[in-house]
Amino acid sequence: MDFQERLYTLRRRAGLSQEGLANLLGVTRQAVQKWEAGTARPDLENLTALARQFGVSLDYLVTGEESVARSQVEPVYERHYADPYVFEYKSKRTLFGLPLVHVKLGYRRPTLAKGIFAVGNVAVGVFTLGAISAGIFSFGGISLGLLLALGGLGIGGIALGGCAIGLVALGGAAIGVFSMGGGAVGMYAVGGGAFASKIAIGDSASAPLAIGRSSVSGAITLRPDADPDVIRAAISGAAPHLPQWIQDFFFSMAQLL
Repeated sequence: MDFQERLYTLRRRAGLSQEGLANLLGVTRQAVQKWEAGTARPDLENLTALARQFGVSLDYLVTGEESVARSQVEPVYERHYADPYVFEYKSKRTLFGLPLVHVKLGYRRPTLAKGIFAVGNVAVGVFTLGAISAGIFSFGGISLGLLLALGGLGIGGIALGGCAIGLVALGGAAIGVFSMGGGAVGMYAVGGGAFASKIAIGDSASAPLAIGRSSVSGAITLRPDADPDVIRAAISGAAPHLPQWIQDFFFSMAQLL
């Protein structure tokens, strides 16, 4: 095997494009192309850099007489440069078949990171952070979380975001069993505009029990300046099964209007 063939083989084994290798060495892609075509040879400085990059000795790189040394040692993590505009870190340790940590960020194209802790343009795992993320605890522009979702659009057990959908939803627009936001829709809703199937509290409120300041509609309607004992009794009657601290929360929200 000639030098150019060894260089080509080592580069492909490392998952590098010609442009990616050139960026790492600080040379042009045309230079790498010439080395692999056999029309030019790298100088000593670049030969040394190549040997260091691929984990081989200089003798092996030039003559092919020595075996690959450092490449036989398993790395603590894997880092790939197949695309110079993508950074990737993946821990060697795994749990349930997923790396404990996987970070994959792309500059010019979307990337997918999958891990217990995942960070990427798109991230999937247990704890996730990304433009689009899905996990048990999820944070991102668009976030889907089994327990907690925080993002511009959050969907999860507890969802917080500009638009939030969840069992408990807090956001500019919130939809959930318990929802709180500028516009809130749910079984129990608190917000500027609140629409609920049980209790709604807001400037504009619509529900069987509606407590509001300006526009109020429902079977029972109250203003926030009504007698506090009447408000407490109405909340308790509309939601007798709720814990007392939740009833107290609804009462406090009504008093704040």
